[in-house]
Amino acid sequence: MPIYEYKCPDCGREFEELVVGSQPKVVCPKCGGEKCDKLMSAASFRSKVADGSTVSGSSGGGCAGCSASSCAGCGG
Repeated sequence: MPIYEYKCPDCGREFEELVVGSQPKVVCPKCGGEKCDKLMSAASFRSKVADGSTVSGSSGGGCAGCSASSCAGCGG
């Protein structure tokens, strides 16, 4: 079950929602708005290399050093 990030255009609140199956609507927990926008999240990965060490990375491109949970969090 994936967790998606949303932003409510009515109040500006950003929140995460666990989406179960074909859940009909995502509702803003702050104002009850029903027209929330799904945000693009940067993917990250962790992989082991031949010597046994671990390498981490992200698909954030220019945002690789950013610690925000989404591009909306840093304005990138």
